[in-house]
Amino acid sequence: MTGARVITHFSGFLAKPEEALRDALTRLNAVSFQVVVDEDMKPIGTLTDGDARRSILGGASLNDAVGRCMNAKPKIGLIGRDDRNWDLVDKLGFLPLVDRHGRLSAILERQGAGGGIGTALLMAGGRGTRLGARTKTTPKPLLAVGGKPIIEHIIEGLEQAGVGRIFLTVHYLAAQFEQFVARRKGHADIEIVHEPAQLGTAGALGLVRHKLNEPFLVVNADVLTDVNYGALQAFHDRHNFDGTVCIAQHRTPIPFGVVKHDAAGLFEGVEEKPEIVHFIAAGINYFSPEFAALVPSNTPTDMPELLNCAQKAGLKIGLFPLHEYWTDVGTPDSLDAADRRHGSRKAAKGKKR
Repeated sequence: MTGARVITHFSGFLAKPEEALRDALTRLNAVSFQVVVDEDMKPIGTLTDGDARRSILGGASLNDAVGRCMNAKPKIGLIGRDDRNWDLVDKLGFLPLVDRHGRLSAILERQGAGGGIGTALLMAGGRGTRLGARTKTTPKPLLAVGGKPIIEHIIEGLEQAGVGRIFLTVHYLAAQFEQFVARRKGHADIEIVHEPAQLGTAGALGLVRHKLNEPFLVVNADVLTDVNYGALQAFHDRHNFDGTVCIAQHRTPIPFGVVKHDAAGLFEGVEEKPEIVHFIAAGINYFSPEFAALVPSNTPTDMPELLNCAQKAGLKIGLFPLHEYWTDVGTPDSLDAADRRHGSRKAAKGKKR
């Protein structure tokens, strides 16, 4: 057993079944779970980051009630049953404890779990042609958003998650990345990997596969996000995935009334200006070393091709829906929107000081 702490002050750890999922997720940024209780303080469910993301994958929205998304059949411990309680928390990570009346009395939380993500590949070899003149003399990841390069935002997020080694794959205007790394002061060890030719969105894995002996992140260098990398790793480990693909919701509005009909062509109704919701690849993946072994050296490979190959090889691939801020800054409009957002956040932080 790794040890556990006993929680008796429940501030931040409780949720109500009728409250919105987005409100519970705000608290989950500070704690790793919520105990869902009724008006009598009796546990009726639990909510983890993984529960929330599985619910989103199943069609839930951030406005849905916690009761729809929670684990409605949680393991519950009883005060005084120490041997059973310690055994359960060692397996589960946390355990609500109730008194003889069924009311929440304490929570056990396992401590001392394994280490975080150690290695990331940051893919920055593309030309950024969708941005037109903006990338003629500056590679897209080095364009400024909120007063600093896109890539700096990404690296800072990786460092905050404890990533200590970053392979930065470059090709277009590579010398500018070398200058950026030489000037930068940070915690991570950044190693530049030169693509001899553009190798696609996954081909650079073949250049470093011999250096990857533990699970690693692959992040596109044009993606800005507040994703919780620790939650991603925990989700991946809990389900024993070989690879985990982060996905984001993309909404496509239809500007017309959509007519519904049955198989015989009879009218059933009209849905006015609906939205079609799809999950899209978010450019963030967490892989076992086996994925890198599937990529030949110096061979152009795109991520969909690698994922399809891995699935055919029998690797288990999970999906991790993002509920945090995420944007691909590959177009002028999205780049400008990200610049405004990060600029306003920077200004807000300056006022607080």
